Amino acid sequence: MKGELSTEPYKGVRDFYPEDWAALSSAFETLRRVLKSYGYEEYNASPLEPASLYESKTSEEIVNEQTYTFTDRGDRKVTLRPEMTPTLARMVAAKRRELAFPVRWFSIPNVFRYERPQRGRLREHYQLNVDLLGMKDAKADGEIIVIASKLLRAFGAQDKDFSIRISSRSLLDAACNAAGFRSSEEKDSYRRLLDRKAKMPKEEFEAALEGRPDPLSLIESADDAEIAKEKDALLSLIEAFNARSMTNVVFDPEIVRGFDYYTGLVFEVFDTNPENSRSLFGGGRYDNLVGMFGGDAIPAIGFGMGDVTLMDFLTTHGIAPVAKSAATIYIGTPSEEDIAPAQTLADTLRDGGVSVIVHVGGKSLGDQIREADKRGNTYFIAYGKDEQSSGEVRLKELESGEETTLPISGVAAHLAK
Repeated sequence: MKGELSTEPYKGVRDFYPEDWAALSSAFETLRRVLKSYGYEEYNASPLEPASLYESKTSEEIVNEQTYTFTDRGDRKVTLRPEMTPTLARMVAAKRRELAFPVRWFSIPNVFRYERPQRGRLREHYQLNVDLLGMKDAKADGEIIVIASKLLRAFGAQDKDFSIRISSRSLLDAACNAAGFRSSEEKDSYRRLLDRKAKMPKEEFEAALEGRPDPLSLIESADDAEIAKEKDALLSLIEAFNARSMTNVVFDPEIVRGFDYYTGLVFEVFDTNPENSRSLFGGGRYDNLVGMFGGDAIPAIGFGMGDVTLMDFLTTHGIAPVAKSAATIYIGTPSEEDIAPAQTLADTLRDGGVSVIVHVGGKSLGDQIREADKRGNTYFIAYGKDEQSSGEVRLKELESGEETTLPISGVAAHLAK
């Protein structure tokens, strides 16, 4: 006989019980509200994509070590999406003649990566993706970074709670050229090295340069004309943010981002609280990705924000949303004959925007109150013959025990106060 099945979820993923999902859904609704106020439209797609979509432009580390890839029954190589940007590029390319540009889209899909589970990293998570396609100038870069800031501020965060560090792939390319890193392979290798710099000893980083100058030092001096041009463009962008009182946007040439498809501005948002000192999310410009599907290139910029790091940030700063999943009112029924009238009352309250659950079993009123309390319902109403006759009910607040006598017609209005 086989043993009992485990109740544990697959390693690195989560179960969301109603109260957990209510809190996360509340956070998602805040994100949606801000993005829709900027005119961004929500989209979605299947988590299954041809593996070739990622093999062409996603980083080698993710493709080779972190994707869930398999061969389906039709002998097709399929991948569970590790990120959403390639899917977005595919969708935009498919409808490019029908879309009105610039395109402002967002999505909150689940994404999958086979990596070691740890704080802030799981094998499946939800990720907000925000993208602006069809604008090449700095106005688009500025809009995306402002939105990244507005999203955190919508939860109650202040500028001092996070920093936005920006750099540029084109700046790094110019520095690599000046340092003698000419081939795309050499540049890719240096970017991967720079992406790991914070996690390695200084001596190991310097040894990996093999005696060649570090492009970072050339960025600091800005003696090369192309380096100076790219650096000045970033500093001008920062000045524009400062003029809007966004003083937490700073230049950081070590920001590189892991994906191969970035072409220009790149940025990461960091928590400034020592208890959660880490990168929260980031993004950048990817002007060539849509063109891979044919036709002219379409300039694009965007970012992805994972729900795990977002909720860690909100919890660390004491601004995580609190949401209840349980119905607001539990209507208790003293007898079976009271169930039908109670359902009629419940329908009236629901029409008034109140969430209601009705007892349809045979428990005593005392047990029904205890059940409502365990469920997390806010109020309890007993609805029997006396209440039906008088047209009044006693609204009991379960946490405090306080009771208020109200006409049935006034319950919804009372809760709306």
